[in-house]
Amino acid sequence: MAATTTTQGAKKIDAGAEIDELTRDGLYFEYSRAADPLSSGAIPRIPYAEFPASLHEQGPTRALPLDLSRELGCAGPASTPSLCANFVHIRPGESIGLRPNASSQLYYVIRGKGRSRFDGLSFPWGAGDFLTLPAGGEAVHEADEDAAFYWVHDEPMLRYLGARAEAPTFRPTLYRAEVAKAELAKAAADPHAANRSRISVLLANRACDKTLTVTPTLWAMFGILPVAAVQLPHRHQSVALDLILDCKPGCYTLVGQELDDQGQIVEPDRMDWKPASAFVTPPGYWHAHYNESGQPAYLLPIQDAGLQTYLRTLDIQFTSPSR
Repeated sequence: MAATTTTQGAKKIDAGAEIDELTRDGLYFEYSRAADPLSSGAIPRIPYAEFPASLHEQGPTRALPLDLSRELGCAGPASTPSLCANFVHIRPGESIGLRPNASSQLYYVIRGKGRSRFDGLSFPWGAGDFLTLPAGGEAVHEADEDAAFYWVHDEPMLRYLGARAEAPTFRPTLYRAEVAKAELAKAAADPHAANRSRISVLLANRACDKTLTVTPTLWAMFGILPVAAVQLPHRHQSVALDLILDCKPGCYTLVGQELDDQGQIVEPDRMDWKPASAFVTPPGYWHAHYNESGQPAYLLPIQDAGLQTYLRTLDIQFTSPSR
């Protein structure tokens, strides 16, 4: 049938050409070829990766993305498909302005002290503090002494969706180091602590009363790995961006895809912990933490588990010695 031509004002539209334009990007796949694009190789797996403390211990004032976008096959910078972790270094007396297109930001102060200004607020910070910021204007961070942040935000997720973060979903929130440490000490002193899968506290926000997370997309755990402790293999569908806060040599994580009939990870990769360094644990992989150092160790995993929990897809699983 011949195409028809219609007129809208002075513009003529070829209906056939218009249909061709509207249908040219449509594709069809037989189900078994497309149902699991990860196994088929259509989308790359999330890699292991390590980022040393030397990245934030020297150099100019700057934000340095821990960028895996090439390995992920996505626009960058990105550390996971939905999150971007960064080291931020601020030299004494200098400042840096940061304004990602993100719905959630979390900062952990690795060292130093200073102050931040955001959305008409001004507040001080020091080593060990946590700060979460919602969508909004620019955050300006000023350092009184050499300072470093671990900064995680969800701009990669919004970039993938072609969205803009404009309306805040929670208020800027400061978690003081002394309060967080006191809460962790309380958890460690609990008589039942030794029987739990881990000794830690989850940072949360009143605005996230359904997910019990630090922001609607982010999950953050402030934890201790006691002397001679083993956190048995576990897995979840969120990606873990792990920052090691403090440790001595002899702390490490084993990571792998499968368990044997004794509940041990088959042919694991080993990630040795180093203070103020970060590494990525892929989703769905079994991982276990070990402390053979003779001293307590501290860690901060940050995940997109706020989003996964809201979607009901986190699927966290634990193994046990009796498996």
